[in-house]
Amino acid sequence: MAPLDGLRVLDLTMWRPGPYTTQLLAQLGADVIKVEPPGGEPMRMFQGHFDLLNRRKRSIVLDLKSGEDRERCLALARDAEVFVEGFRPGVADRLGVGDAELRARNPRLVYCSISGYGADGPLAQVPGHDVNYRAYAATLPPDAVSPSLEELPVADMAAATMAAFAITAACLKARATGEGDRIDLGMADVLAHWTSTVPEATRPRPAGPAAPAPHVPGPVPGYGVYATRDGLKITLGVVSEERLWAATCRALGLDGAAGVPFAERLGRVAELDARVAAAIARLTRDEAMERLSAAGAPVAPLLTGAEMLDLDHFRARGVLDAGPVRTSAHPPLPGGPVAGLDEHRGEGWRRLAD
Repeated sequence: MAPLDGLRVLDLTMWRPGPYTTQLLAQLGADVIKVEPPGGEPMRMFQGHFDLLNRRKRSIVLDLKSGEDRERCLALARDAEVFVEGFRPGVADRLGVGDAELRARNPRLVYCSISGYGADGPLAQVPGHDVNYRAYAATLPPDAVSPSLEELPVADMAAATMAAFAITAACLKARATGEGDRIDLGMADVLAHWTSTVPEATRPRPAGPAAPAPHVPGPVPGYGVYATRDGLKITLGVVSEERLWAATCRALGLDGAAGVPFAERLGRVAELDARVAAAIARLTRDEAMERLSAAGAPVAPLLTGAEMLDLDHFRARGVLDAGPVRTSAHPPLPGGPVAGLDEHRGEGWRRLAD
């Protein structure tokens, strides 16, 4: 028997972090039912990537905007031990599959939400992808260039691994007590906490070379690292989303390119990305952040470790003290004292409280 044989997992996630989370559980024996929207998960357009992240799962299609399909999802959730969703904060509630609704019907349920910046905090509603989370968490070097399609998506994979750990821990508690939990996991939180454990990362670093290197296009237009007029850098995280591409173009005065569909953008990567880079190069980092944020584009500044530690979002979420896993029923313990060498000689295990 595999370690997680019998664990029932209902998976409503798409793209990479959530699917990798549930695949890790499936590979340890969990029974994972993957719920896909009509037409299938968008990642199926990249079949090679999809296949590597969705092995050992079963798939069903449900339209959560349909009353009948939503009831089918709720029925599956009543018999599940784990529910994983990757919607933007608030969307699951609007669809009728939020934490409060599901755990009222199934108090033992471990409900895990995976999002870019977590369920609350100043950045909670900001759209983004892997490169944005890495920028806010100060895990990109000052000379960073746009990632290639083959580059490891560190934020996605780190968050997925942390989510699988948190789910397993919460299930252990739920099986012992009958009380489930809600896990709120932000992808940027995980990397920010990692950065905070490296003392050198807290030191200010140079903004970058005085003469910026030529722009390197990313895998699609509007995804990558872009230099600003003041020698700093921002990141954009547009992938296939038409609305995010249009928002980016409007913010940068590229209205003529706003309606270019994804399939066409893939064939014009160098041209379109160069136009985005040129528009950003005319702005300071603050100006670019203001324009793009106001338009709803997936933008993030490339921060130093010191800037990350001072960011109000990570402070508000308590990431740097209590860690990246936030739970409602059984919150993680805050940072504690560091033991002196051999301080506890002669002591045994702590007694559990009655």
